[in-house]
Amino acid sequence: MSDKVARSKSRGMKWWQLSLLGAACTIGTGYFLGAGIGIQMGGTSIIFMFMLAAFGTYLVFDVLARMTEADPEQGSFQTYAAKAFGRWAGFSSGWVYWCSELLIMGSQLTALSFFTRYWYPGVPMWVFASAYALLGLGVILLGTRVFERAEHIFAIIKVSAIVMFVIIAGAALFGFITGTFPPKLPTSKEALLPKGLLGVWSSFIYAFYAFGGIEIMGLMAARLKRPEEAPKAGNMMILLLTIIYIASLALVLALVPLDALQGKESPFQTALNAYQLPFIPHVFNAILIIAGFSTMVASLFAVTTILVTLAQDRNAPAIFAKRSSGKHKIPFPAVGFTTGGITAAVLMALLLPEELYAYITTAAGIMLLLNWLFILLSSGRLLRLSAWGKIKRYTGMLLILTAITGTVFHSTSRPGFWICLVFIVIIGLITVGMSFTSNNRKGAV
Repeated sequence: MSDKVARSKSRGMKWWQLSLLGAACTIGTGYFLGAGIGIQMGGTSIIFMFMLAAFGTYLVFDVLARMTEADPEQGSFQTYAAKAFGRWAGFSSGWVYWCSELLIMGSQLTALSFFTRYWYPGVPMWVFASAYALLGLGVILLGTRVFERAEHIFAIIKVSAIVMFVIIAGAALFGFITGTFPPKLPTSKEALLPKGLLGVWSSFIYAFYAFGGIEIMGLMAARLKRPEEAPKAGNMMILLLTIIYIASLALVLALVPLDALQGKESPFQTALNAYQLPFIPHVFNAILIIAGFSTMVASLFAVTTILVTLAQDRNAPAIFAKRSSGKHKIPFPAVGFTTGGITAAVLMALLLPEELYAYITTAAGIMLLLNWLFILLSSGRLLRLSAWGKIKRYTGMLLILTAITGTVFHSTSRPGFWICLVFIVIIGLITVGMSFTSNNRKGAV
């Protein structure tokens, strides 16, 4: 009874606040920088892939929100996987997600270092990565409410940045300002399919990756004042993101030739630099840093939360469930363990400064989609789906599997696939070992 009372007291978030929080946790370097990799591989066809990814994201969040509405849980998708298929599924889902978010943090820290070197090109990337990691830990240690308020502010800044870009790009498109390249939407076959159909297929993962963050909404949805409003919060957020993503991407492709876009620089920076606007590129670069830092902090919050839940479910050492006795109830052991993961991410930024971003982004995207696949599979057990609901569920699964398999066919994404496979094999072996040990104990009893 006391748990229910505590849980009810923690609820106070309104649906629009969750929607804003979702936008903050989603809009980041996965879009501002990762979209550039997708454009290089898929050309202008990336716009169509973003539309498909938006639809797939909606299908996943739709069932996640319905499960949240029926049974709000702090562990969200990890808890639902355990209820649907047993402890092994909760263990696998939780640790796959933990690893994916750890990779995302490495990806974000690398991207943040890229952006900051725009001003300080001579400083090693690991210095920036270390500084941002420490700042992120500081935000988490201030407590959940500070995290929420900070992310709400970040969301407004990030959406405003994209709107600012759309306004400037629109002015260029209509001839109010002139730049290096004449505005023109590339529609030739070479622009639509620069790497062929396999290139478009391989770019799908980066379109999906730009929507990564809805699972954090699932973790936070238990704090809603009215859990039944979770679907509305998610649908509004996904609709907003789809509109601004497609509009801004189309303008980037219209303003800058494909061969001018490089994976190490945001395509939005490239487009703005072509018009030599005073201060604007610097302002936008600062906003890119805020966006990357915001999603990095969101990932840090997510891995800490899921680690605590895993410990409470006996799928991680019990010490990770312990919290401080102060006002904010900080899970210091979980934060400490995550800090070790961040340290590994910083070391990767030091050892692989050039290749890291594309490889880690791909691996993180695949593992994130595997977790989304778990969500769809769990919904089949926990929800009573209509015939149309089942069609949507299978469609979502097909889109996810299409994005994952596409990574095998391009040299840029293929290393990320193998990195992901290593993580999956390790988690799988631990899961099998855990199940074997559990069965032996039951047999002995």
